[in-house]
Amino acid sequence: MQAAPNGAERAAVQARRDFTATWWYTVWAIVFLELLIVLVWLATLLDAGLPPGVLVTLGVGGLVWLASTLPLLLTYRHRTDAASPSSRWSSLWPLIVAMVFGAVAVTLTGSWLLGLAPLAQSLMLVSWPRGVRLRAVLAATVLLACAWFIDARGVFSGSLSDASGLALMGFYSTTLPALTVLSLWWWDVLMSLESARASAARLAATQERLRVATDVHDLQGHHLQVIALHLELTEKLLSRDPDAALQTLRTARKSVDEARQGTRDLALRFRSVPLADEIANARDLLVAAGITTEASVGPDVDRAPASELGPVIRETTTNVLRHGGGRRARLSLARVGGDWRYEISNDVAPHAPDAAGGAGLQGIERRVAEAGGRLEVRQGKEGFAVTVTIPAEPAVLL
Repeated sequence: MQAAPNGAERAAVQARRDFTATWWYTVWAIVFLELLIVLVWLATLLDAGLPPGVLVTLGVGGLVWLASTLPLLLTYRHRTDAASPSSRWSSLWPLIVAMVFGAVAVTLTGSWLLGLAPLAQSLMLVSWPRGVRLRAVLAATVLLACAWFIDARGVFSGSLSDASGLALMGFYSTTLPALTVLSLWWWDVLMSLESARASAARLAATQERLRVATDVHDLQGHHLQVIALHLELTEKLLSRDPDAALQTLRTARKSVDEARQGTRDLALRFRSVPLADEIANARDLLVAAGITTEASVGPDVDRAPASELGPVIRETTTNVLRHGGGRRARLSLARVGGDWRYEISNDVAPHAPDAAGGAGLQGIERRVAEAGGRLEVRQGKEGFAVTVTIPAEPAVLL
């Protein structure tokens, strides 16, 4: 049986989803800017009186160029310091598409701005080394501004009914590289933060492993040293005082038992999940399955035996998902007198299979019996309920 994800795992999953969503927001923002500039180009050329065939050709070419920038964006997201041949090719052919589209635009319209802008924009999406991108965007902006000035004095001079169209086309075309780089810079910042978060998580895991290793070393080292001393003493006393040697062996065996129990307790401390989190995880799992779930947790459940109740909570939650088929469920864990009482109940679909005799409940009954507790199962037309009662104080074996 697989345990429900804990709070830390859910937070990590949500962080990855948010990170991916942010990337796609960045992509669609850049794609929207490119689509907008294509529409501005077409509107300006329409105002300049170009034939419909030219407008259709440039419109289709603009969409092809826009589509060619998507591989550049995908390559940018998964970029590495060492570019592979496949990544270099994926960056090269979109640039060829941009150059071909620019050449067609210059041939059909005579506009240098339309000829240079697609290539300049595609170059901004290439993963440049640090420091190169800033110089590239400055150079592209200056070059496009010069092309804008040449077009205003040349091909579009006196051909537009409204000069604001040329101003709008020039403004969007010259600022597009800077806006694109700004969006990518924001993504780079998020990548740096994500890398720092991953490094912090790895460091925390390393520190935790070192702490576990230190605890195991201290625990086992102490007991092994004691056992070695007692065995050495036993060897010396065996020929002179057999009774004392036997007592020393008993002490060494006691140290072995203490080491075993200490190791078991140490493993349990790192493996167990707080019962309040177990209840919350179970509730989230049932809610995710479409079951309206209520959860009630007592104020001092951190004192309850997690090693016994944790598996019980997970198994009974799985039992509800597997056999219940209903719409409502309720979980509760609280101290009742001298016992800890855990109960889970749910309504049952009309044709749901009988869950009272399942192997899971039999395993729960054995586990609860070993802890000195009781298992009660109630099943009827109204629903199904499992109640587990475990003594707050473990029984003393005489």
